[in-house]
Amino acid sequence: MRITITGPAADSDRALLERHGFAAADGRPDVVVAFGGDGALMRAEHDFPGIPKLLLRASRICKLCAKLPNEEVLARVRDGRYEVRELPKLRVTARGMHLDGMNDVIVHNADPRHGIRYRVYVDGREVGGEIIGDGVVVATPFGSTGYYRSITDSSFVVGMGLAFNNSTEQSDHIVLPDTAEIRLVILRGPAVCYADNHRESIELLDGDEVLISKSPEIARLVVVES
Repeated sequence: MRITITGPAADSDRALLERHGFAAADGRPDVVVAFGGDGALMRAEHDFPGIPKLLLRASRICKLCAKLPNEEVLARVRDGRYEVRELPKLRVTARGMHLDGMNDVIVHNADPRHGIRYRVYVDGREVGGEIIGDGVVVATPFGSTGYYRSITDSSFVVGMGLAFNNSTEQSDHIVLPDTAEIRLVILRGPAVCYADNHRESIELLDGDEVLISKSPEIARLVVVES
C-alpha cells in the first residue's frame, strides 16, 4: 500500500509502517497516514482532500482513533480488515473564495472588543432578525462535539448544526438537513470566516454575504473496529 505520512511521525513510527508493508508513494498515495489526533486529521484532509486517511494515535484527544495500539491497527489494515467511512464536509463561499472543512465553518468578529451585526437566512427564510454577537458556528456531525457543543451543550449525528455564538438576544441552535443552505449578511463588521484549523481565512466587511452548505467534497476515513 502506497502512503504519504503527515503529522509528527518519529523514525520508529516510519520503521513500524515499513515493517507492515507500507511504502512511501512517489505520486498520489492510496492512503494518507496521519499521526496525531483530530487536528492532525483535519490538516491531512486539507492537504490531501478525498484520499482515505488512516489516523494513528499520537495525541490524547482523538475521537476517531481506534482503541487499539498503532501496531495492531496497521496489522489489520495490511490484512484488509478495515472499512472506509465517508464523512460529509461543509463549504463556505464569500468574496469570490471558498473554504472546505470536515469539522466546522466559523464566522467570527475580527475584533473581540466589538460584536458584529448580521442576518441569517436558511433556504431563503430569515432566522431571528438582526443579530448582534460574536458570530456563528456551523458544524458537521463530526464537528458537533467540538466548538459547537461548547456553545450549545449538545451534539447530533445527521445534518448540519447552526449555533449562535454569544448573541445578545436568546438565539437557539438549529439542526438542519444537510441539503440546507445558510446565508449570512454582515451588517456591521469586520468579521472573519474560516474552516476547521486551516491557516486560510476570508475577511468580511459590511455588506458581504456568506454562503454555507454541504461541500461537494467528501472526507474518507480508514476505520478499524476495536
